[in-house]
Amino acid sequence: MSGALSSIDASTPAVVLKFDPNVMHHGGLGVIRSLGRIGVPVYGVHEGPWAPVASSRYLHGRFFWQPSPDDVDRVRAGLTRLAERIGQRAVLIPTDDAGAIFLAEHGDDLRQWFLFPKPPSELPRQLAGKYSLYQLCVQLGIPCPQATVPASLDAAREFAAGTGFPLIAKLTTPWQHGSGKIRSTSIVADDEELAAIQRACDQAGTGLMLQEFIPGGRGHDWFVHGYCDASASCRPAFTGVKERSYPAHAGLTSLGRSTPNPRLRDEVTGLLARLSYSGILDLDIRWDARDGQYKLLDFNPRLGAQFRLFRDTAGVDVAIAQYLDLTGGVIPDAEQLSGRGFLVENYDPLGALGYWRSGELGLRSWLSSLRTVDETAWFARDDLRPFGLMCVRMGWRLATRPLPGGERSGRVAEPRYSAGRAARRTSRRAASPQPIAEENTTRPGAPRSQKEETKV
Repeated sequence: MSGALSSIDASTPAVVLKFDPNVMHHGGLGVIRSLGRIGVPVYGVHEGPWAPVASSRYLHGRFFWQPSPDDVDRVRAGLTRLAERIGQRAVLIPTDDAGAIFLAEHGDDLRQWFLFPKPPSELPRQLAGKYSLYQLCVQLGIPCPQATVPASLDAAREFAAGTGFPLIAKLTTPWQHGSGKIRSTSIVADDEELAAIQRACDQAGTGLMLQEFIPGGRGHDWFVHGYCDASASCRPAFTGVKERSYPAHAGLTSLGRSTPNPRLRDEVTGLLARLSYSGILDLDIRWDARDGQYKLLDFNPRLGAQFRLFRDTAGVDVAIAQYLDLTGGVIPDAEQLSGRGFLVENYDPLGALGYWRSGELGLRSWLSSLRTVDETAWFARDDLRPFGLMCVRMGWRLATRPLPGGERSGRVAEPRYSAGRAARRTSRRAASPQPIAEENTTRPGAPRSQKEETKV
């Protein structure tokens, strides 16, 4: 822990909220470790005890719950009961678009229990929606690829005739599940694939957006992570290069590199000020060599899963920055650390296979790139259990046999609480004989240690 972070007030708890029923989502684990390592009591919402993230040693409490964000009253009631269980006001950090949208549109009644940013209520939905983002870019003059929502296959083919193949196909509202096996983002290579994805979206009743494909290359794919305070001032603002993704060229970052880019940073922070945005953000951007512009591909109004790639010289990442700002702390002035590499262990081998098939990556170069990694999504020497469970689940998934408690099959309507490993360690220390000179106190509102799960 750096000196700048060793003296912060970490007494306010934090809750990591996740609606997306993806048991392999690693962004929440990054928050738990980042805040837990500086002494913050962290609580998480998980699919079930088998969720790898739920085994982190830095968790004080675990809520096994898979709420549907469409059931507004049930979600608000459940979050209120979680807050009552914690016993004091807590910082609330959503890790997916559905959570950010829910808090912006329905979160006012929760502010007596939780601390979270307050952007314009309609803004997160507008930014997370793929076509609504395109419309906003056109309105504000923000460089972006051409896009359309085709009403029919004929309309889709007309768009393809104007832009050419390949195309990028995106679900217009990717946070809404029910799309079956349709990927939220995919590359369409030809008319046959275009017809297939148009037909699949029509059958699923899912909105489809087609987007112009911008020719890329090494160093053309960028992303920006940052945190904006209530005045829309973005600090910190980090820029990085997406070196590999899964699926290749059209998916989440599997290998990223922290690379300061003052021009891109200034363009993005200017945009955020125009939008009056507040909160954590994750933007995907591609450099278009045809006209020398950075073009906005996606705007995620929430924590990005790869946020731990970015830190500054004071040790601050976007999760710590939000925690400091919302709890009355001071975000230190510091510079972005350059050159850090971040790897997602369970996805990068699969993504690398796609690059290998296209002739862009060889075994030796892939192995060489692994030696430049500074941090991984799952493996951490001080918190090994999530990595072990992730490996078990990936092996089980490859065998096509679902593990109980955490797949996409169903939702747990009511939250159940279980003490986390951090709370059990605290309880064991408290139960051991204490020197008479020491005062054995308990923080007001701390959870009771228990091994059995109970209804909240």
